[in-house]
Amino acid sequence: MVQEKGNGDNTYNEYCPHRVAIPPTKPFSKALKASLKETFFPDDPFRQFKNQSGLRRLVLGLQYFVPILEWAPRYTFSFFKADLIAGITIASLAVPQGISYANLANLPPIIGLYSSFVPPLVYAMLGSSRDLAVGTVAVGSLLIASMLGKEVSPTENPKLYLQLAMTATFFAGVFQALLGFLRLGFVVDFLSHATIVGFMSGAATVVCLQQLKGVLGLVHFTHETDLISVLHSIFSQLHQWRWESGVLGCCFVFFLMLTKYLSKRKKVFFWINALAPLTSVILGSVLVYLTHAEKHGVQVIGNLKKGLNPLSVGELAFGSAYMTLAIKTGIVVGIIGLAEGVAVGRSFAIFKNYHIDGNKEMIAFGMMNIAGSCTSCYLTAGPFSRSAVNFNAGCKTAVSNIVMATAVMITLLFLTPLFHYTPLVVLSAIIITAMLGLIDYESAIHLWKIDKVDFLVCMGAYLGVVFASVEIGLIIAVTISLLRVLLFVARPRTFVLGNIPNSMIYRSTDQYPTANNIPGVLILQIDAPIYFANSNYLRERISRWISEEEDRVKSSGETSLHYVILDLSSVGSIDTSGISMLEEAKKSADRKGLKLVLANPRSEVIKKLDKSKFIDAIGQEWIYLTVGEAVAACNFMLHTCKPNVSAQESNRQDENV
Repeated sequence: MVQEKGNGDNTYNEYCPHRVAIPPTKPFSKALKASLKETFFPDDPFRQFKNQSGLRRLVLGLQYFVPILEWAPRYTFSFFKADLIAGITIASLAVPQGISYANLANLPPIIGLYSSFVPPLVYAMLGSSRDLAVGTVAVGSLLIASMLGKEVSPTENPKLYLQLAMTATFFAGVFQALLGFLRLGFVVDFLSHATIVGFMSGAATVVCLQQLKGVLGLVHFTHETDLISVLHSIFSQLHQWRWESGVLGCCFVFFLMLTKYLSKRKKVFFWINALAPLTSVILGSVLVYLTHAEKHGVQVIGNLKKGLNPLSVGELAFGSAYMTLAIKTGIVVGIIGLAEGVAVGRSFAIFKNYHIDGNKEMIAFGMMNIAGSCTSCYLTAGPFSRSAVNFNAGCKTAVSNIVMATAVMITLLFLTPLFHYTPLVVLSAIIITAMLGLIDYESAIHLWKIDKVDFLVCMGAYLGVVFASVEIGLIIAVTISLLRVLLFVARPRTFVLGNIPNSMIYRSTDQYPTANNIPGVLILQIDAPIYFANSNYLRERISRWISEEEDRVKSSGETSLHYVILDLSSVGSIDTSGISMLEEAKKSADRKGLKLVLANPRSEVIKKLDKSKFIDAIGQEWIYLTVGEAVAACNFMLHTCKPNVSAQESNRQDENV
């Protein structure tokens, strides 16, 4: 450390702290490469290719992009037995759910079955999760119905509506795949846990309310999703309520809720809940067939076309006047599908102690939706209910999705006529039961206890969805989340540090009230990077801390303030506005007769301070490795060579004038 001179010619070399090192300058290309690697490749996927032959690299590359090639050679018959049972179990749930959710999206029921055939096969090859069960999702179906239904009526123009739904699915897939290929998965992270809880709960509430159409046997119903419109549509048609449909709906909701309760009481009975929807469909169909209830106001599905998915590439409405609407819908449902699917996959991966690659999942989701849009499918993702059944059924790999797709294929080829008498009220009961599980009031209460701002985000999303629309609820939630991030950046916290008794440790006096102030020294810690967005605030906040400390010292009669130490250990980076702020803070301290001292600047910070010549301005001797060394140096100066008090008082008098 360069020797520090006091007033006059007195010098000291008794105290020799560690010098703060300035890291060597890297070439711009090397620094840019390192920054891009940290941003887009934090998992370092290229590590496995090092020191490998060309053929081996090709094999590893194929296994990376097509994960089934990596685990298929190790697949065993015992795995297949487990996957076979799990696949058949989720197929029993996939058939009624597919028909129900297609009905929710205002699409033909057969489209829901198609969507449980091709996409699961694509995901089985490209996905990295062993437990995710692919299929249609309620929230995505609701979004498609609400966003497309505002512009195109599914009843008046069903062909165009179907074309737009498949086109939106195509763009959802393109968007998802691009996020994966470009390693931009962090975009989905802007949907915080609080946002997802509120959004999903709000969407589930709206879905449940809309299913009252099927339960009450109403023919005409609003296309709006807000609470007021739905309630108005229900109570303005009191004379059209069908008691037969209502009684049937209540009975099936009670049956499904009872099976869910029993399966939660004992995990071994998970299959009861898994088979309950299919059982409801069978019982409802038999009941309608025997009583001819379709002639007494109970609506049924009707004829379902036999056969596998017809190609729909020519049906994609790329030249339509509603192209912009399809793109917007695709992006919104694509983000929601990713957020739900990746979150579900990661949740089950934690239980089995394995890792799923978020970017691979995005590519898999994208490719299965692109393939689905070309084979008469609409949006698919990883619904929690189906994945939970898959997990509880003991699946080992993604082969369970292949088994499910095979079962759906058999249904499409041979069994679709059996669904002719399936009452729509049973489908509504299945959806209501599934959605009630998504209204997560326990998480909302937990958010209130832990973080009030997160609770505000959650309730903003919930109320926006319930009282406005699904899109507005999502916008409100994301906006509040982004405002919170901007608030943290623009208004970072600063703390006064004190010394923990009988130690060299310095901590916040708010957190540790027993921490002692250092006479003549004010220690401040900045708890965030210093950018243009917060530099003015930090300058004013530092000035205020100094003024408050001077007032406290004056009122208590303690040693007057001489040194201000800035602990930069939490400042990971700084820009030119931040450097200007430090320069202004130094000038302000000089005018008050105070000395500004820096402690523990990080690598990127000290490098920029050196390039900007700020180190020359403040003096290398006033930059210390730790707060303890900075305090020791200040105490040494205070006790051996006092600052020029008269000059200090003169500066303060000039300020007062």
